[in-house]
Amino acid sequence: MSKYFGTDGFRGEANKGLTVEHAFKIGRFIGHFYGREHRAQVVIGKDTRRSSYMLEYALTAGLTASGADAFLLHVTTTPSISYVVRTDDFDCGIMISASHNPFCDNGIKLFNARGEKMDENVIEEIERYLDGEIPEIPFATGEDIGRASDYSAGRNRYIGYLISLAVHSFKGKRIGLDCANGSSFMLAKSVFDALGAKTYVINNKPNGFNINNACGSTHIESLVSLVKEEQLDCGFAFDGDADRCIAVDENGNVVDGDRILYICGSYLKETGKLDKNTVVTTVMSNIGLYKAFDELGINYEKTDVGDKYVYERMNEKGYILGGENSGHIIFSNYANTGDGIITALKIMQVICAKKATLSELCRGMTIYPQVLKNFRVTDKNAVLNDSDVQNAVKAAENALGTEGRVLVRPSGTEPLLRIMTEAKTKDLCEKYIADIAEVVKKKGFIAE
Repeated sequence: MSKYFGTDGFRGEANKGLTVEHAFKIGRFIGHFYGREHRAQVVIGKDTRRSSYMLEYALTAGLTASGADAFLLHVTTTPSISYVVRTDDFDCGIMISASHNPFCDNGIKLFNARGEKMDENVIEEIERYLDGEIPEIPFATGEDIGRASDYSAGRNRYIGYLISLAVHSFKGKRIGLDCANGSSFMLAKSVFDALGAKTYVINNKPNGFNINNACGSTHIESLVSLVKEEQLDCGFAFDGDADRCIAVDENGNVVDGDRILYICGSYLKETGKLDKNTVVTTVMSNIGLYKAFDELGINYEKTDVGDKYVYERMNEKGYILGGENSGHIIFSNYANTGDGIITALKIMQVICAKKATLSELCRGMTIYPQVLKNFRVTDKNAVLNDSDVQNAVKAAENALGTEGRVLVRPSGTEPLLRIMTEAKTKDLCEKYIADIAEVVKKKGFIAE
């Protein structure tokens, strides 16, 4: 695992885990790496956190000091960076965001020229440079010094692209939008308004500190209340950088990523457009999704947690739909990363095409109760390799049979063991977690 970069970029508390020095050096490396044969051109976007401005300037300084030109989209969404990079022939794209994290955190996400998450070999070289394992990069001088310029036109073209994806008018539809006081606060409403919807927007007044604060896709309660109070047809909640979307139906019920995959997967199957008849999920998707796909004759493949892994599998095998239950949904015919607004548009396409409500579209899928608990342990690998623990997991799996499942996995960043169960009732979920946890405790793996 990388020292600084995880599956979704370099993330940490601003000026503690992720500092301006880190941003400057990343800019220095990127400008030099892509500028070896020509003047590198790099596009940069940011979310609404107070620290995003600081990191934007540090990255820009690093890039231009290495001779690259920086093009600033200013406040924009992560998927818009992916779109602009691949359509406008940039060498690289940078998004400054910590996604759904609180305002005090921030992150740096890197995209290659295809608008995909940066290649691992480049990430490894950046980390070596951050750790001083690569000689210092020379500063550009004279006419070789780069420049920074406004590129808000790129963001406007992205908005036009989103509007072009709709195949139905939304006239007469009353739609709620929760922008999480983040990147979508200027974009989402303009897209849905242009398509004829009557929009009701909340959490679209960022102040640098309120991004994701009791709002957005990870705090869906505000949108549920809005949909109920205003009697809307549906609602869509995005996270801080708008690469996730969670929906709410007309009754105020939450429609998570698994249900979205079901709705869109079944519609694509029905219309003969589900290439290779397969949907990609992560291991965290609910067993109810797989049972529903089995009923429809839709195949599925599972990856490790992370939309990066979902996209890699889709790209490798030519699949067009995949995602996570957290709301990262990838429609690879239209984007190379999760895009919350595209997800909302595709849900609306199904609603309009089938002349159905969102709750009606969800009826063919039953979500099983799911419980996830974390246990701080002394040695994650030792727990997973212990025969008694393995036997306890197998016993739970045998008891559940085809009516549930057990997933035991380590945290990627903390000394935690994550035990997840799904079953017909929450009590059964709790029981089998307790059974496995008791063995872990008896074997002395629980950290004091």
